[in-house]
Order: sequence, then structure tokens, then C-alpha cells
Amino acid sequence: MKYVITGSTGHISKPLSEQLIKAGHQVTIISSNQDKVKEIEGLGAKASIGSVEDVAFLTKTFTGADAVYTMVPPKWDAKNWKEEIHSIGKNYATAIKAAGVKKVVNLSSVGAHMPKGCGPVSGIHFVEKELNALGGVDVLHLRPAYFYYNLLGNIGMIKHMGIIGGNYGDVTIPMVHPRDIASVAAEELLKFDFKGKSIRYIVSDEPNTNEIAKVLGEAIGKPDLQWVKFKDEDTLNGILQAGLSQEVAENYVEMGTAIASGEMSADYNKHKPALSPTKLKDFAKEFAAAYANS
Repeated sequence: MKYVITGSTGHISKPLSEQLIKAGHQVTIISSNQDKVKEIEGLGAKASIGSVEDVAFLTKTFTGADAVYTMVPPKWDAKNWKEEIHSIGKNYATAIKAAGVKKVVNLSSVGAHMPKGCGPVSGIHFVEKELNALGGVDVLHLRPAYFYYNLLGNIGMIKHMGIIGGNYGDVTIPMVHPRDIASVAAEELLKFDFKGKSIRYIVSDEPNTNEIAKVLGEAIGKPDLQWVKFKDEDTLNGILQAGLSQEVAENYVEMGTAIASGEMSADYNKHKPALSPTKLKDFAKEFAAAYANS
């Protein structure tokens, strides 16, 4: 089988590619970074260097593939983040149709049922719609939960303020480790039996915010660490002070309000899967190592 993987050698795409290669399949990895060629080839994959904003490049790379794994890379300089995410979805759909690809596994997100009100995830909603409009193509949307790795962004706050928090609090947050996502993506691509347009949720654990503070605090030697809920305005200012743009900051605050209201998890709560293996306590070891080295 021939697979094309987007996402370069990221936290999901790399272990996904490794599993497909180990199973004896041909893998092409798309990256925008020429410096990644050696690493990609070292995995046993073929490197295809170009931009997901280039439909001609995508079409050429997708041609001959039995299946494609799609994801929208983050764009920190976005002017209209949701629309720019949507535009990548349009590019993928156009290239998939032109290349004659018949199977697609697409990285989506918990909250992608929301066409508005969920920050960048509402952009991913429209990526799903673009792919769902393809005739004769089987598309499986993977909707993973909040990435554990996002918690690493709180290390500075913990070190300088002695707290952890966001513009949501005392709420359960479905969470996931990227390696669990990679395992599910590999499973689906290797089975190759998904049909039509479908959704699969991926969640590793379901801690609430107080449990997150407790588990991470114990891992870093701060057992009294508390989760603090901030006002939206304070959260926005904090993100801006961290160096992110107004557009990105506003989208993250919007997503936080969707977490706080429970709307982001509403569809997930109706279709809960069995939990994946990597629990918050497992990730806490990685968090502690990153904290110590920061």
C-alpha cells in the first residue's frame, strides 16, 4: 500500500509513519521544511517538500496513493485563522479529487461539530465539510481531545506565578496523548475498511481541572498547585504577553469559553469511545521532565 502523510515529523505524523513503514508499506511524508529530508528518509519514508497551500503540489504528491492522512498545520501569523484553516481543507479536497484518492483519514478535533464559537476548531469544522462533499471517497475524521502537550504552555505560569489555569475551571476536559492518536490512525489505515463519511473520537483520560493541577503539581514537587479560572480579558492579555498575535489570542479565548460552557465536548459526550491507554499520570512524567529542563 502507498500512503501519503501530512504533518511532517510531528508528534502524530512521525509515529504514524513509523507504524505504517514497520508494517511494510510505502510512505511519503509531506513537509514544508527542506531540512527535514534527512530525518524523513531516515525513517524509511520518501520526503515530498512543499506547501499545503499549493494545490498542484498536493495533487502531484497524492497521485498514486491508496490513502492520505490529512491535518492542518498551525499558522501562527494567520490574519483570519478560521478561514485560513478552511482554505487548507479546500486545498486537500481539490487535490484528493484530482489525484483520484479513495481513502482519507483526516485529523479533526473534539468540538468540530461547532461551526462557530470554538476558535480554530470551528475552522476544522469546515475542513470536515469540504472532505465530506467528495463523492466516491471514504473519509474518516479522527476527533481527538485536548492534547496533553498543550499543558506544557503553562510551565512559565507555574514557575513565575505558582498557579495553573485558563478562562475555564472546575470542568472536565477530555484529553489525549498524540501517540494514542497515531496508534488509532495507523489502526484505521492498516485495516483499510472504513466506509463513507465517519467520525471516531480519541480520548485518553477525562480529568477535571482540579485533578490536572493535582497530578501535575505532585509530579513537579508542588503538591499544593491550584487551578485558577481567569477572566477572558486576563487570559487574552496573558496570551498576547506570551508573544502570540491578537487573532490567535482571540481564537484561543473563544475556544476556552467553549470548554467552560461544555459545548466543545457536547457531541463527544454523546459518542464516547473506550479510552486510549495513556493517562494523565503517565503524561505527568513528561511534563515534569519538561518543567525541570525549562
